[in-house]
Amino acid sequence: MREFASDPPEEVRVGDALRDAGHTVAAAESCTGGLIGSLLTDVPGSSDYFDRSLVTYSYDAKRHELAVSREVLDDHGAVSEPVAHEMAAGVRDVADATWGIATTGIAGPDGGLPGKPVGTVFVGVAFAAPWGSGDSYTHVERFEYDGSRTQVKEQIARGALTLLADEIEAVDDSE
Repeated sequence: MREFASDPPEEVRVGDALRDAGHTVAAAESCTGGLIGSLLTDVPGSSDYFDRSLVTYSYDAKRHELAVSREVLDDHGAVSEPVAHEMAAGVRDVADATWGIATTGIAGPDGGLPGKPVGTVFVGVAFAAPWGSGDSYTHVERFEYDGSRTQVKEQIARGALTLLADEIEAVDDSE
């Protein structure tokens, strides 16, 4: 599972950034099926900053575990910006972590939709700033990847970790 890894691997970069900032992270994974949690826990000492990964593959799991609203799922479908937004904020808040990361997408080889081909993913990153600061936020980006199901899943997980590392470093630089 290193075909698309950077040097150093994304999971190492995220771990270093979290440890340096004294932050924690939790993941809500749909299309990646636990791969983000697996990559993060490949790093020795990840228990310093990694809280949990919830695999919320179904609509019911997203609603029950992360409080993703029925309305958002009905109106936009699971593979959407609003769902990624609610998943990331939900896992951040459920875990009481500094950061929440979420993935919802279409890994393939089937399941593509008009405007959402196989390889489409929405990645959400949610930050919990200190209470009363008004600086908490959730950011979502859309990506499209090519390859086999396994290749798409790895690219999604690594892309999500890159986005998370960038966000952690940006917040750390602003403090």
